[in-house]
Amino acid sequence: MKIFNFIKGQQGEELAQEYLRKTGYKIIQKNYRTKFAEIDIIAKKDNILSFIEVKSRNNDSFGRPYEAVNGVKIKKIRKNAEIFLSTTDINYDGISFDIIEVFLGNKTINHIKSAF
Repeated sequence: MKIFNFIKGQQGEELAQEYLRKTGYKIIQKNYRTKFAEIDIIAKKDNILSFIEVKSRNNDSFGRPYEAVNGVKIKKIRKNAEIFLSTTDINYDGISFDIIEVFLGNKTINHIKSAF
């Protein structure tokens, strides 16, 4: 089951990256890891730096993908974003914490900007 979830997650992240590129985002980094957690995608559009969590599901039978991003996960992502910003010299005007829901069954994408 774990390998299936890993593959599903990779497929979702690839679809999310493709979507982001098509909508004008520049991918800065993928799978940014620290000892705290991982940020799936860091991207930039219109000088806004977006820290993006990708959640993939086959459908929404067990709830919406964004519902899996709980308070603990949000805290870890924010901490990672702080570390990233303190160790890079990227120019930006603002930041956004987004969630991209990927429904693999029909390849639908829902981009929730400023989700948290």
